[in-house]
Amino acid sequence: MKKPLILNFIVVIILATLLSACGPGGKVAGSKLPRVADPAVTPSDLEKLVAGNTAFAFDLYQAVRASDGNLVYSPFSISLAFAMPYAGARGETASQMAAVLHYGLPEGQFHPAFNALDLDLARRPEQAASVDENERFDLSIVNALWGQDGWSFLPDYLDLLAANYGAGMRLVDFENAPESARKQINNWISDQTRKHIQNLIPRGAIDPTTRLVLTNAIYFKAFWQYQFDANLTSNEPFYLLDGETVYIPMMSYETGENLAYAQGDGWQAVALPYKGGLTEMVVIVPDAGTFESFGANLTAERYNEILSAMETQKIILSMPKFTFDTQYGLSDILAQMGMPEAFDPMGADFSGIDGQHDLYISTALHEAFVAVDEKGTEAAAATVIIMGMGAIMPQGIVLTIDRPFLFFILDVPMGTILFAGRVTDPR
Repeated sequence: MKKPLILNFIVVIILATLLSACGPGGKVAGSKLPRVADPAVTPSDLEKLVAGNTAFAFDLYQAVRASDGNLVYSPFSISLAFAMPYAGARGETASQMAAVLHYGLPEGQFHPAFNALDLDLARRPEQAASVDENERFDLSIVNALWGQDGWSFLPDYLDLLAANYGAGMRLVDFENAPESARKQINNWISDQTRKHIQNLIPRGAIDPTTRLVLTNAIYFKAFWQYQFDANLTSNEPFYLLDGETVYIPMMSYETGENLAYAQGDGWQAVALPYKGGLTEMVVIVPDAGTFESFGANLTAERYNEILSAMETQKIILSMPKFTFDTQYGLSDILAQMGMPEAFDPMGADFSGIDGQHDLYISTALHEAFVAVDEKGTEAAAATVIIMGMGAIMPQGIVLTIDRPFLFFILDVPMGTILFAGRVTDPR
């Protein structure tokens, strides 16, 4: 089987804003350079970029796997999202980001390689044109930048984003209207992910010190090459890690299908192709009782070994239907992985963005959604990187009434209290 360019079924989330993607109204700033439509990138550079993204994917899994419950994330989304502030990072900030995110190419090759991979992925639906129109997979890749109106972003930085990421910048007023900007960005993310990712940026994450927000969104929908018969789906046992048995809708093939399959010491793996043959879902199933130990030792190298071992065989498959989403605050995770300077208001160096040393990443958020049923897979993800200034205090007092309070209604001329009360449970 061919190794997929992407880690798994989530596929990707990319940054690629066209000015029209920013939505109606408002001002747009940035470079006048067109995007480079045919970047001169060697196959070796693309291979190194993909290998780095895959290595980061499994490093990140090790960082988050101890959390409870289901997990879904888009490692490519995060990698590409951080490539944009990385373009303006300097010194130790840039070195730490490159090490953690496995950015192994020199800058002159790195950004064109991301551009080439982005453009290649964007062609997938067109390349699957032979698939029936109603079942052709949908891969929508977009990005947008949101900058403080009046802030001096370096022309070279904006040129780099325009040429390699197709990224324009919407000008907003974080300083005087942060909540309005937050809603605008959240609405954009919701629209681009078909409403699956909503309100990703919480209240307070954008404040008057914010100067730049980088947003990424992807929507993916594909139909199985070999669809499951919904009439065969039935409630079957599923064994949880704590030993409890639950009954869930289990999809099944009535007869075997030709699927790429491999098994090794303590695991089995299968690849389920989507129509068009350009994407697939790889499922790895550790033996009973070994899930934690298998996951603790899962690396990019082992993953690639599993892919290499796969051969087409007749497989009678049963697997669960599932739908869920997860959200991550990336700041602490990535800082603990080895890039704390990017999130340090005193130590970060993003002088390549605005020529100054006052920007840092105040918040980084990621959310992903996935739904798998008899017909196929629907997935969406978004990544937000919020860059603010460490030296400026917010203008005005921020008050959030999130606890019991008293209230009084009074006549102002006389000061007479007309009503008084308290609220301890606003339901």
